[in-house]
Order: sequence, then C-alpha cells, then structure tokens
Amino acid sequence: MTSLPHSDYCKLRLIRSILSQLSVLRPARFTVPISWLTNPLPDNDQQAVTFRHQHRHLHASAQWLTEIGRAFLSSVHWRRCRRPLNVGLTAVAILTATPATAQDKMTVVLDWFVNPDHGPIIIAQEVGYFAEAGLEVEVIAPADPADPPKMAATGRADIAISYQPQLHLQVAEGLPLIRVGTLVATPLNCLLVLDEGPIDEIADLRNRRIGFSVSGFEEALLSAMLDQADLSTEDVEMVSVNWSLSPSLMSGQVDAVIGAFRNFELNQMEIEGVAGRCFYPEEEGVPTYDELIYVANPDTMDGDAIRRFLSATERATQFIVNHPQESWKVFAGTSAELQDELNERAWIDTIPRFALRPEALDQGRYIRFEAFLEEMGLIEGTRPVSALAVDLGAE
Repeated sequence: MTSLPHSDYCKLRLIRSILSQLSVLRPARFTVPISWLTNPLPDNDQQAVTFRHQHRHLHASAQWLTEIGRAFLSSVHWRRCRRPLNVGLTAVAILTATPATAQDKMTVVLDWFVNPDHGPIIIAQEVGYFAEAGLEVEVIAPADPADPPKMAATGRADIAISYQPQLHLQVAEGLPLIRVGTLVATPLNCLLVLDEGPIDEIADLRNRRIGFSVSGFEEALLSAMLDQADLSTEDVEMVSVNWSLSPSLMSGQVDAVIGAFRNFELNQMEIEGVAGRCFYPEEEGVPTYDELIYVANPDTMDGDAIRRFLSATERATQFIVNHPQESWKVFAGTSAELQDELNERAWIDTIPRFALRPEALDQGRYIRFEAFLEEMGLIEGTRPVSALAVDLGAE
C-alpha cells in the first residue's frame, strides 16, 4: 500500500490545527466535527480517500477554508512541519478574512438513474476530486433517458452522458453535439438468451421472438449479428418489451432480447436463479464502440472546465481500479437504493470497462462506426471524425 507523501501528511496536520482554532474563533460560521479533530490522520492514499469521504460535508460546507489553507500552507513554508505546529490566533484571524476562490459550476446529466456505470463520476464527487479541480459539479438523473443529449445541445447542461451510436445518429440529424470524453470504453449491449434454452447459436433464432426496447439502432445491431448466420430481421419476430428485458426472457415471452447490458441483466438473471448467456455484438460483425461517452455542445462548451472534469474522473477511475472494494463502499454509501447484490455484482463487472484515459480518442473507432451506420442505412453519407469527437488533451 502506497504511503501518503510526507508533504500531504503535513498539510493535513496543519489544516486540522487551523480548523480547531477556527471552530473556537468563528463557531457561528464554522463548526468542526469533533471526530475530524480527534480521529487518527490517514497515513496512505487509500486511507486518505476514505478520510475525505467521511468528512465530505465539511469540505462542501466550507470551500472558503480550503483556499485559506492553501494560502497559509504556501506562506508559512509547511515543509517545516516536522517542528511542532503552533498556529497563532493572529495569523488565523488574518487568514479568515481571505476571500474564497469561487469554483466553476458545471451541470452533468446522466443517461439514466445513478448506477455502477457512473462510478467515476460519483467517486470523483464523493472523495473531492472535482472540488480539487476547482469544479462544483451538479449531477442530475434525467426524467426521460432521451433528454440528456438534447439538454447538452440546448445549453441546459454542460455535459451529458450518451452513447457513441446515438451520437452518430444525432449529429447526422443536425444536433450540435460532440464527444469530449469516454466513460465506458467497450460495448455493454448484448443479445441475451437463456443459457439452457433453445438458442445455442445465432442461427437458431430463425422464426423466434426477439424482444427490444429502442427501435432504430438496436434493430441495426441485431441485423448485423443475424447477417453473420445468413439471417435477417425478416426471419425473426421483433417484440417491443419496453425496458422489461430480462423479465420478458425469463417468463418465456420472448426467446432472446437485444439491448441487454452484460454487466446488469446477466447478474439479475443469475440472482433470480436463471442462467443467461450473451452473444456479443463486437464478436458478431459489429464494429466495437464506446458504450458511454461524455457529450457537449461544441459551440458553447468550456474546454478548460471539461478538461478538469475529465482529469478528476480519470483520478477516480484509477482509485476504483486500485481499490475496488473500498470504492464500492464509497459509491454504495451515497444511496440506500444502491446497496444490493445486483449493484455490487455490476460494480465488479463494470470496473474493467471504464475508460482509463477518458480524454483519449480512438479516431479509427469513430470512422468505422460511422461507415457501419451508413452501410446499415441509418445515416446518409459520412462525417469526418472532427464533426463527431474531439481529444481535448491533444489541443
């Protein structure tokens, strides 16, 4: 386990000394929880993240103090903190008059209700990575999952979580959107069947019923997969099951479903005692793509703020990968609704799919998928990568 740098440990000691005196000087303006003043300080990176999460309300309620601490640490040469720390009341009184630096506000709209797919965003929020990047991020779950890209395009959100396939379609329709980062870097979508059912291979789907939730792209996805077995959508019966994917499969309403997420529906079925099996689009004739991406309006976006946002989520992803159980506790601790077996299983299955470099752009991936959608008849003509995606880190 990596030791916390001596300099960071010194900062914690010094800031806590300041806090203890501020709680006496300005009790009406700032109250320090006694646990923060008495609990042992962290001595490694993982403990530091846990420490900050436990006291996140302290940071959120007194952002001005963070700036005070930074200014003070610079002015008194905190590297000498191996000596006894005695912060004078006069110095503290002067520092309390220092105005806080306002953080840049940002609104991020998720693609759906909060779930493990959003891990890096929630972890960055909870452990303070956004705040350290100078951002005050408001995370919003949409009332309608179709709304987020439109909200980003019309300026009602700075960033929206969307899907690479959806981005291609919406840009072709004229919506002012561009990919600025990646959240989940592999497909999650799959064609789901019962493990012990009648479908052993895709060719067995002839004259079978296939459930779907969203027409358009999912049908194109299925069409490409069926083509590998010399079938077409004319050879199957498409059944709209709304969002009841695994239940419709387990009940026998359909023989397969397209649009199931491999990190959720497979786990949901196993918990219910029914084993499922996925056919993966990227193994069945569909170009691989980014399942979840960050999109913004290219004409109005704040590139600097988005870079800081992506840097914070990259830090969060690194923490998740290095500390899967500790990060799960932080994530699940944000809502009682997340604290169940399905979400815990999905958390573990999603970790290897998070983008380790959210800014990085695979241009070939966007070129290939644009050509695929044109070939499937979902768009007319193709657009250059520059009209679809940007690598802010390269600018």
